[in-house]
Amino acid sequence: MPYYRQVGEIPAKRHIAFRDAEGHRFHEELMGQEGFSSRSALLYHRHAPSAITAIAPVDEPGRETATADHPLTPRHLRTGDLDPVADVVTGRRVLLANRDIRIAWASASGSSPLYRNATGDELVYVQRGSAVLESVFGRLEVGEGDYVVIPASTTHRWVVPDENQNGIDVLIVESSGHVAPPKRYLSAGGQFLEHAPYCERDVRGPSEVLIEQGGDVDVLVRSSGGLSRHTHRDHPFDVVGWDGHLYPWAFSINDFEPIVGRIHQPPPVHQTFEGPGFVICSFVSRLYDFHPDAVKVPYHHANTDSDEVLFYSAGNFMSRAGSGIGLGSISLHPAGFVHGPQPGSYEASVDQTRTEEIAVMIDTFAPLQVTDSARGIAAPEYPWSWARPV
Repeated sequence: MPYYRQVGEIPAKRHIAFRDAEGHRFHEELMGQEGFSSRSALLYHRHAPSAITAIAPVDEPGRETATADHPLTPRHLRTGDLDPVADVVTGRRVLLANRDIRIAWASASGSSPLYRNATGDELVYVQRGSAVLESVFGRLEVGEGDYVVIPASTTHRWVVPDENQNGIDVLIVESSGHVAPPKRYLSAGGQFLEHAPYCERDVRGPSEVLIEQGGDVDVLVRSSGGLSRHTHRDHPFDVVGWDGHLYPWAFSINDFEPIVGRIHQPPPVHQTFEGPGFVICSFVSRLYDFHPDAVKVPYHHANTDSDEVLFYSAGNFMSRAGSGIGLGSISLHPAGFVHGPQPGSYEASVDQTRTEEIAVMIDTFAPLQVTDSARGIAAPEYPWSWARPV
C-alpha cells in the first residue's frame, strides 16, 4: 500500500528485543515483497509464527481447470445461476483464468476458515452484503461496493456477521503477483498525485490489533502446487503490533472520482488498479461527454492485445440494453472480437446528460480460458445480440 501505517504496540527501533511486562519476548515477522526490495510490514507475535505441528494436502474437487475459449466466443455469464456456497474461500467458483489471473465468484452464506494465498495478492469486490476481513493485521469491515486488497501470504478469514443473514456476494481476482494503484497516479515516494481519481483519504486499513487464544489451529495455504493444511501450534492472530506499508486495505468504488471530457474518454481514464498481466477499471456514475455532437456511448473497438471482462454491479447499462445483461452479469469480449454498444444505444443516449452505472472492468494481456462452470451459466443468445434489429 502506498503509505505508512502503525497499529498496536511496537518498539522504538526495528530488530531490537521487545518484551511484555512479564519479560516475555515477542517474535518478529518481516512480511515483505520482492526479496526485501519493496513494500513490507514488521509484525510482533506473542508466539513463533513458524511453529506448525502438522501438514496435509487438501483435495479440491470444486477447483476447476479452465480450457481454451474455442471457438472464440463473446460471452454473457449469469452469476445468479450459480448455486450458493458455504464461504468465500472454499466455495469460490473460478470462471475465467490465464497464467496471470483467476476470476472467481462466490455467493457465500457463512464465514470462511483461516486462509493464506501464497501465489499472489487477491482483490475482492463486494457486490452484496457485509463482512469483516480478519487477519494478522487486525479487523477490516467491508460492505457493498468495496474493493478489498489482500497481500499475498496474509493469514486471514472472511467473517459474515450473524445479522447479515443473507450472506455476501463477491467477485474475486486471484493474481499471480501484486495488485497496486496505477504507477502514473503515484509520486516516486508512493504518494497519490493531484490528478489521481482517488487518494489516501479514501483508503481504509485495519486500525486495531486482533488477538485470539488457542492451539492446533488449521490454516489453508494455497501454493502453486495446490491447497495444503498447516496446523499451527498457536493461533496466528497473536500480533500485538505492526507497522509498515504492506497490509490489507479497502476502497469503495463510490469514492472513485471519474475523469470526464467533451468527447468520449478511453477506458484507461477509469483505471483503478494494476497487476502483472492485467488492469482493473471502475465505471461509476458520471457526466456524459458534453461536446454538442459527442457520441456518448463507447465506440466499437477491437481488443488486439487484451481480453475484456466487465462485471455489472449497479445502475442502468444503456450501452448493453437489449443484450440481456443486468445486475450481476459478467461479459467476456475476447481479443479477435470487435465489440461495442448494442443496437439503439446511440439513439437512447442523445438526450441524456449523465450515466448511472457501476461496473468493474478487468482487461488481461494474455488470453483468458473458460471453465465448465462459466460455460454452464453463459447466455446462449448473447453472441448474436448485436445483430438484432433496433
